[in-house]
Order: sequence, then C-alpha cells, then structure tokens
Amino acid sequence: MPTRFLRKAQRYFSSTPFPRSGSTERPPFNPEPSFKFTRSPNPNWKLGQGLSLEGVGAKEWKEDEEKGWKTWVTDDTPPQDCYRLLTSAIGPRPIAFVSTLSATGVPNLAPFSYFNMVAHNPPLISIAFTLSTRRPKDTRENIKATKEFTVNIISEPFIEAANSCSVESPEDIDEWIVSGLTQIPSTVVKPARVRESAVSLECELYHFHDICPPNSAEVTNSLVLGHIKLAHIRNAVLAEDGSTVDPQKLRPVARFGGMTYARLGEGFELSRPSWREIRDDVRYLTEKKT
Repeated sequence: MPTRFLRKAQRYFSSTPFPRSGSTERPPFNPEPSFKFTRSPNPNWKLGQGLSLEGVGAKEWKEDEEKGWKTWVTDDTPPQDCYRLLTSAIGPRPIAFVSTLSATGVPNLAPFSYFNMVAHNPPLISIAFTLSTRRPKDTRENIKATKEFTVNIISEPFIEAANSCSVESPEDIDEWIVSGLTQIPSTVVKPARVRESAVSLECELYHFHDICPPNSAEVTNSLVLGHIKLAHIRNAVLAEDGSTVDPQKLRPVARFGGMTYARLGEGFELSRPSWREIRDDVRYLTEKKT
C-alpha cells in the first residue's frame, strides 16, 4: 500500500467514529463478567422423562407447541432469506477472527461466524466462506494461495474493533488500520496474531473444498479445514488447572443473526451418563415400552 494512502487512511480512521447500532435508550454495557455457574434447569430429571414440566420454563415451552410450526422449503427459499433465517436460528455461533497474508504479502483481518472446532486428533477447525457475486473474500483467496492463517478468539473488551473489520472495503485496505488492533508475530506461520486476543491459533491449510448447490456447477461457498499447529493462550484466562480456559475470564463474544452479538451468560454442568450405571434402567424402560 502506498505510504501516502496509508497515512491518509490512518488519519481518517482515527478521527471518524465507526457507525454504531442499537438504541441509545438501552442500558449501558454491564462491565461485570456475565458468566457464572448455576444448577441445571431440572436437577431432578430422570431417565425417559423427556420434557419434564417440573423444569424451569418447561410448562411454558410445552404450551408454546400449541402455536404450531412454520416450515421453510429451503430449495424454494431465496438464498438471502435462507441466510437471514438460519443465522438467526443457529446460534450463538463462535467467531473466527482470521488473520491472513495475500500472495504478495498484503495483510488482512476479518471475522467469520461460519466457524467451529472439528477434531482434536489432529486438531482441526473449520471456516466457511460465502462467495460474493462481486468478488471472493480476501481471506478465502489468501488461505488458498498461502495455505496459512491464524484464528483469534474475540472477547468483549475489543468487540467494536473486531466488528469494524467486517467492513466490505477495497482489497488494498488494511483492516488492521481500520481496527487499530495490534499485530504480534506468529511462530510457525507468516500471518500475524492479534495481540489483544487471549486465544490465538496458528493454522496451516488441511483441506480446501468448494461447495455448489445440488445440480449446479456454480461455486457458492468454500469450506476450509485448518490444522492447528500452535495454540497461544494468555495466562490470565487459564483455569486453575493451567491446562484449560476459564470461560468467565475469556469473556468470548458470539454471533446471532442481523447485527446481534451475544456475550456468554450463565452455565451449568451435566455429566455424561455412564452406561454401566444406567443400563438396567434403560433396559427396564425398553421392556416397558414394548
């Protein structure tokens, strides 16, 4: 990027407030951590009970069945309507804040909520990209060309800065300047990590797959599987065991549809049932049903 243009962009973004959304009548953001542990909604639930009306909110949930269901035939639903529907229904979704370099070394930083963990052996994450009718996402093109990227987890304190990177800017614009966030050198890949992120994953491309609608040769989406080579995690967000992350300290931000982001709320713990402990009860229920 030309130095003259770079300086002009820095002056512009430092003096121009990024557009805000939401009503000014809403209460201010609560600075206290929102995550805490509670009991589960129905600690007295028993095998085979299904939706027990004793659970918190269960009675109202059951009554809502009387309102019925609305059905979308996805083959007959315009893609933009599918997008609005599914992004509002499938959530909260984690966000991959992806740092890449182009084949010529131009940095790029962008958030994507079509993202999740795929496996731990080998450690893989997935990111999917919707192909614009104008031009493919720079992140997609960069990963395809260089086969390297970092995924950084977004936390509450810098969500506005991360959100600013979702702007559809020309390819010669550096989103690091837009956000004001800080690059920190990675160890085994060339794209930088986000210093402000408490969790950063250095990834190499494991698999790249273009996706077409049924009976069509048009590529509408691309799926990337990334092999996590290094995971950098701030000491400050580690749990007491030193080997896991404390969600209350991480304060991750998630996505719903439209302009809606979500913070982590309350959590509860449910142990995985042991077959040895429940097998007699399950067999009894099975015999009773037959």
